Amino acid sequence: MTRGVASETVTPATRDRLRTWDLWRLLQLGGSALMGATGAIHLDLYFTGYQTIPTIGWLFLMQVISAFTLALLLIASRSRWIAAAGAAFLMSTLVGYVLSVRIGLFGFREVRTAAGVVAGVIEIVGFAALAGFATRPDRRTRARTRRTRGLLVDQSLALVAWRWVAGVLALQAALTLALVLSSADVASTSAGGTTVSLKVADIHGVSVLTNARGYTLYWFAPDSPTTSRCYGTCAAYWPPVIGSPSPVAAVVGAYATTKRTNGAEQVTYNGHPLYTYVGDSAPGQTTGNRIRLNGGWWYEMKVSK
Repeated sequence: MTRGVASETVTPATRDRLRTWDLWRLLQLGGSALMGATGAIHLDLYFTGYQTIPTIGWLFLMQVISAFTLALLLIASRSRWIAAAGAAFLMSTLVGYVLSVRIGLFGFREVRTAAGVVAGVIEIVGFAALAGFATRPDRRTRARTRRTRGLLVDQSLALVAWRWVAGVLALQAALTLALVLSSADVASTSAGGTTVSLKVADIHGVSVLTNARGYTLYWFAPDSPTTSRCYGTCAAYWPPVIGSPSPVAAVVGAYATTKRTNGAEQVTYNGHPLYTYVGDSAPGQTTGNRIRLNGGWWYEMKVSK
């Protein structure tokens, strides 16, 4: 009976305030959860190989620490400044991902992956939630608004303007992510009867096998002389060398091919299927050497003359 009387005494204005409080609380907790989610994705990628990539490994670790720290701080407080910092953090993470896919970042070239797409969507939604929470009107603003009989004060106008800016940024980020992912390069491993010309280059004092364009060739530790274990996303990072090898006369070693699951013949050297690496943007680079990615270690293909 007491509950019925209490519920009847709740005024419409009180209900509106409670409903508004629930909205801001949802944005606060939702934004914190999304920051934690993107941190968890980067933590998983860090431990599954990104820690071995120069510079990128440290950036991933800093991203994880920052994401969890900001998420916990936002849960513990209702600070609009922490929310704004979190929104900026998520947007900067997304920008870094787009740049790494489009042009490469610190010698690393990212490819389109399920984890990257999910993280990108989370970062856009998280940015929108945190930006909305950061631009909520505080109690003083609401009190001033009531005293002016509904006329918006300067602070309220500024908050509305920032919401529009945040909305436009979120929309632009979503469109940019969609365009970048739709145009991302996908490795081609179709069968072909072309002859692959191989060369040797001295890179950092080491004789390394390269393709005709001078790009370093790599081998994958989990492979066997007759089987490549690099498919799907792995083959997008490490495009297989497809065709019939044209041996380098001055280089000692056994040249052959191994058949991939789609029927393509992949060049092998001394029993190692050969690959290039999307992170190498010019001849003479070995950015893929001694990194653990896509399930195993990668090494440049050294040769003996």
